[in-house]
Amino acid sequence: MASDIKTVTFIADQSGLGSRLAYKRMFGEYALYLNTKVVAFVCDNRLYLKPTDAGRALLGSPTEAPAYPGSKNYFLLEEELENPALLRRAFEVTESVLPLPKPKPPARKKATKP
Repeated sequence: MASDIKTVTFIADQSGLGSRLAYKRMFGEYALYLNTKVVAFVCDNRLYLKPTDAGRALLGSPTEAPAYPGSKNYFLLEEELENPALLRRAFEVTESVLPLPKPKPPARKKATKP
């Protein structure tokens, strides 16, 4: 089941991160980006935070579940959605320990035919 944009905008609004938190539709689901780093996914209208030691230290013993069939486990955030300060902090601490995305190689020019 694909996620609903209303769920994604609710999560973004709850986080209070404004334009720092962006989202992009991917395969019917959404990736959430904080300062260009993917920090979470919204799959089947549920929020899955990338697992990090910093996130675990903040959240205690978060529920872990796969975001989609065959994926690794992520932190499944449910009650945290009702606590905007905690949600924001969870995104921020996760982003702070994730590496920068690898730069994309420059696009190759298409060969022109004479």
